[in-house]
Formats: sequence, C-alpha cells, structure tokens
Amino acid sequence: MLNFKLRTMKWSITALAGAMAFGVVVPAAAQSAIGPHAPICDRNGNAVLVNVTGLRARTGTIRVQLYANNRTTFLEKGRYLQRVDVPVTRSGDMAICVPVPRSGSYAVSVRHDQNGNGSSDRSDGVGFSGNPSVSLTDMIFKRKPSLATVAFPVDGDTSTVRVVLNYVVGMSLRPVR
Repeated sequence: MLNFKLRTMKWSITALAGAMAFGVVVPAAAQSAIGPHAPICDRNGNAVLVNVTGLRARTGTIRVQLYANNRTTFLEKGRYLQRVDVPVTRSGDMAICVPVPRSGSYAVSVRHDQNGNGSSDRSDGVGFSGNPSVSLTDMIFKRKPSLATVAFPVDGDTSTVRVVLNYVVGMSLRPVR
C-alpha cells in the first residue's frame, strides 16, 4: 500500500511539473509565498501565486502587475488591478503572492528591474502569464501579447502561474539559457 501511495505521489508531482513547464494554471503547491500578501496564498485565499523563473541576475526588484481580462486596460499605464514589488531573492524561483479582487479571469506581467533603478531599460527582464513568445520588435512597438494566451482563471482558491523571464540577448528577446 505504501509503495502504491509513493508511486501515485511521484506521478502527481511529475504531472504538476509538466503542467507548470507550459505555464498552465494549477492549484497552489506547497511553495513558500513572498511579498506583502503572502498570508493570503499561505491560507489558500483568492489569489495567484506567480512563480517567476529564469532570472539572469540576483539583483534589483521584481514587479508583478495583475490585470483584468480586458483588452482596453491590459498593459495600459496605471490600469493594473494590483501591483507587487519585491526585492530579488538570493536563489531559486520567486513565488510572489498577488491577491485578486474576486473570482474571474486575469493576466499578469512581470518585470525584473535588474539594476534597481526604477526605470525600464535593456537590462530588464520581462514575462507574462501563459509565457507567450515576445520579440524585441514587439517590445519596441509596445505590441501586447494576446489575452487569449495570457489569461488564466482564479476561482476562490490560490492558483499558481509560472512566468519565465525574457531578456535582451543580442538582437532578440529570450529566456536566459
């Protein structure tokens, strides 16, 4: 019986890891939340736990902005529903808790202000829920990723969304290898 439970747990962990690799929303795992709203995620409240991966450097700050699933407000200056800024941790992925106002469909953007100057520049990393492909041209011309690609549901419990950061490398924008 114990062997069966261990095999079942191994398959569950493998399935969870596979789902998160593709930016799929899954129930919050037992990952320690950080940020001013961490207690909400710790008690499995109405929130999203944004698992930020792929940091190029362990300096600066991470900014997570939560948007409604609305084309007219998505990524518009000052139109986010919630913003959380946290210093970059010394190691590992960063699990940042962001409360949501009610159950519904949302999107997140993440910026790694690598040098901590408070301004967007070429050293910064960017990412979105759903991990859409983003080009340097998209960033220059401020083209938004499709909401169909980046939107995810939150329904009363904490959901986890994986965001892989992209950085300018040469003439492209991509995750750090």
